[in-house]
Amino acid sequence: MAYVTGSSAGRERARPGGPGGGPGHGSGDERPDGAASGGERAGAPERTSLSARARDAIRQRIADRTYPQGARLVEREVAEELRMSRVPVREALRALVGEGLLELLPHSGVRVRRLDRADVEHLYEVWEPLAVQASRLAARRVARSAPVEPPGVTALRASLDLAEQAASDPEGAREVAAHTAFHEDIVALSGNPMLARTMERLGGQLRLLFGMREEPEHMRAQHAVMFRYIAQGDEESAAASTLLHVRDSRTVALRSLFDDA
Repeated sequence: MAYVTGSSAGRERARPGGPGGGPGHGSGDERPDGAASGGERAGAPERTSLSARARDAIRQRIADRTYPQGARLVEREVAEELRMSRVPVREALRALVGEGLLELLPHSGVRVRRLDRADVEHLYEVWEPLAVQASRLAARRVARSAPVEPPGVTALRASLDLAEQAASDPEGAREVAAHTAFHEDIVALSGNPMLARTMERLGGQLRLLFGMREEPEHMRAQHAVMFRYIAQGDEESAAASTLLHVRDSRTVALRSLFDDA
């Protein structure tokens, strides 16, 4: 595999934010008594949508290393970059702390989490069996629905097509997004909501590895093989090809981050 993939391919997928400390406290945007006015309550759905958009945008900036590991994020500056008010940005930063993408700094906001070698090894130890099982279950679902093709197969095929179209992107952001969507669509096709929730929680930390673009043609080829076996309903081959893909991804991550040979 060429790189570990991240945010959705042109599709805004609002994700539940996890718990986390509150960057940006005392900025003057919050009511002192913590109570929402009637106008604020009425605007809650719109603010939630803006917060989801802010989360997606910040995730993408982390994935393409616009915000590199260790970078300090200032609420006001991020809001200006995203052309949003500070309230949805603050909510997005809190959610991303909960996801493990960001970490709180004492009295000075948040920064992008910096991974050490043990972190990367632990992430892959957890991700490998989950990714393999997702492919296995997706193939099983296809086989059981035959001769009717589940809609999720169409989504997988579209993700592959998007990756091919994005291959000419010099910075790779569109390709990263397309291949992330591919992995997300495999989980969706598995039909297992508990697996989906587990992968969602893990996804925040995996996004710290996004944007590693070694051997992109090899990575696209591996995804194509995974897709073929899933679309054929071949559980064992889908699982085996996914295992190879994740292990190659681990090798690339370690080489990119720690100069492993």
